[in-house]
Amino acid sequence: MSTGNMITLALSKGRIFDETLPLLAAAGIEVLEDPEKSRKLILPTNQPNVRVVLVRATDVPTYVEYGGADIGVTGKDTLIEHGGQGLYQPLDLRIAKCRVSVAVRNDFDYAQAVKQGSRLKVATKYTGIARDFFASKGVHVDMVKLYGSMELAPLTGLADAIVDLVSTGNTLKANNLIEVERIMDISSYLVVNQAALKLKQAPLRRIIDAFASAIPAEKN
Repeated sequence: MSTGNMITLALSKGRIFDETLPLLAAAGIEVLEDPEKSRKLILPTNQPNVRVVLVRATDVPTYVEYGGADIGVTGKDTLIEHGGQGLYQPLDLRIAKCRVSVAVRNDFDYAQAVKQGSRLKVATKYTGIARDFFASKGVHVDMVKLYGSMELAPLTGLADAIVDLVSTGNTLKANNLIEVERIMDISSYLVVNQAALKLKQAPLRRIIDAFASAIPAEKN
């Protein structure tokens, strides 16, 4: 847990960072440097007792769980893979929305490949989500863990299918892949270190309440 009265917020660069800024503004917090332009990994804010640390998206829950940060914003996908141990998860922020889906090559017969008792080679970084999903269908899976360029796996014969985040689907289309099953919808959650919540209750509660009041409305 970060020291003294300092509140440390863990964010990942990109969409989560950008979509968290309006929520921070609602709490009166403004990040003073642009993460895309600065080389710093710890960014100051207009509040002397609040700072932002930039970490990999997959590391946000770990930083918060072990006290490297008091509070963080992370995707539901990352939380599920992490397990969420030791984390208070007060809010679904409804930002950075996308979905976890199964995708295959255009010419691949997915329906035939996932008949009960069949075997499928799947490339993904979401091994827990993928394993549970295919187990529920009675499909045996050989898992290939990858960290990026998922779309290459079916194109090079490394895997039959991929399980990955899909937002618009344009990257899949551009690589002659099609989305065949949606596993779950994803948005980003606020996570809080449980010890920090006891020791820094007033300042953290203020941020949590401000975020809660500024969550974007559900679009039907």
